[in-house]
Amino acid sequence: MTEDALEKSLDETLDRLHAEIKLVEDRRAKLDVLRKAGNAFPNDFRRKDFSSDLHQQYGKHSNEMLEAEPRVVNVAGRMMLKRVMGKASFATVQDMSGRIQLYIANDTAGAEVHDAFKHYDLGDILGAGGTLFRTRTGELSVRVTNLRLLTKSLRPLPEKFHGLTDQEQKYRQRYLDLITNENSRKVFITRSRIIQSIREFLVARDYLEVETPMMHPIPGGAAARPFVTHHNALDMQLYLRIAPELYLKRLMIGGMERVFEINRSFRNEGISTRHNPEFTMLEFYEAYQDYTYLMDLTETMLRELAAKVLGTTRITYQGREIDLAPPFERLTITQAIQKFHPEYTDAQLGDRSFLISTLHALGIACKPEDGIGGLQLALFDETTEHLLFEPVFIVDYPAEVSPLARRNDINPAVTDRFELYIAGREIANGFSELNDPEDQAARFLEQANAKEAGDVEAMHYDADFIHALEYGLPPAAGEGIGIDRLVMLFTDSPSIRDVILFPQLRQEN
Repeated sequence: MTEDALEKSLDETLDRLHAEIKLVEDRRAKLDVLRKAGNAFPNDFRRKDFSSDLHQQYGKHSNEMLEAEPRVVNVAGRMMLKRVMGKASFATVQDMSGRIQLYIANDTAGAEVHDAFKHYDLGDILGAGGTLFRTRTGELSVRVTNLRLLTKSLRPLPEKFHGLTDQEQKYRQRYLDLITNENSRKVFITRSRIIQSIREFLVARDYLEVETPMMHPIPGGAAARPFVTHHNALDMQLYLRIAPELYLKRLMIGGMERVFEINRSFRNEGISTRHNPEFTMLEFYEAYQDYTYLMDLTETMLRELAAKVLGTTRITYQGREIDLAPPFERLTITQAIQKFHPEYTDAQLGDRSFLISTLHALGIACKPEDGIGGLQLALFDETTEHLLFEPVFIVDYPAEVSPLARRNDINPAVTDRFELYIAGREIANGFSELNDPEDQAARFLEQANAKEAGDVEAMHYDADFIHALEYGLPPAAGEGIGIDRLVMLFTDSPSIRDVILFPQLRQEN
């Protein structure tokens, strides 16, 4: 940017700031007048009607029908549009369900009310009573007979009401994004419906919703770096939950044979379009089932969710259609690699030296203790994962990277585990549970040794969980589904920040 352009940009920014300061000063002066007149922030107006209900019930009524049977309404919301004329004015108010137009005239509301309205500002929150009618242009409106200013807005809304133009400011000031952007409101309404529908799906199958601790003495249930905190009264170090898995399994040991938790978990890792340090996850477990049952159940769940929430099993994500109705494909790690990269032979994918040299050429570091399975997974992550657009279960994960999953009876080098990929990202992870306490202890020890060797994401040795396992965990299967990523998929959102109301951001200067 040239010096002249920089100076011009700075001048424009200062002009905008000065204009906003002036607007805020004017609004504060209006608030002072309101304070002197009485209660400036009343809380005795009771809304009886939502705008969407009125449009739904009376949207097809003619003006003659509305005049013949007057419908008295009480609405409230934020003023988003305003047109002041001589003896009559119009305003559009927005509530949680939508918008409706107000008609304020001297002959119905009174000259005093109308005059007061002329001093109201966009963003003010109003309460209005009156009757429904249609304007000459056919718009369903409220002919106002009483109008009150309920909350004075001291700051102007983003210009022209097209929402915030700066993407980061949308995340920092989500309240403004929600006020001005209908699409953002729809995303979070959809998110709420997805979570509610998941609950209904599992409860209908006799799952019990439970709550487990969010502060753990030992972080477990996933390979991740935890957030560390300190409990003053107990004088002990605690970790924010990285996963609820080990506590849910304890409940199964206790006889709760079908449990689920929609939980907040925390991982002290990178931030990206797919990752937020604080995220929402569904975990559910069922005794006397295996990972193949979970894959079938997951397909059914996603189809029912899509049909119930979106009204279709065909969804569009970033311009490409995904059909959840057909059976999901099931591939091993090597089968998936070869599907998209047929140049790799079975012999090459089973050759440790070849895998290491290939990964080095791709810029991927390998550790001396990495086995064939771990190297294959690293190659899959780098070359294939992002290509898995259609729903596909990747199965038979290596035991070396699956410390909580049951080994396969035929090939103990792999586990009865799957990950579901849709649109190039992991949506779910599930497996038949490891319920052999001695095998689990040995795998925890391997993880502890890896942590000692410098792997910050390796698991701790959890002696209390081993103690619980020794009482007997029934054969079971469990799964975790990333709620945020599922919402991204269902709402066609490119970033996880678009589906989290207040995503984590760098501190603003």
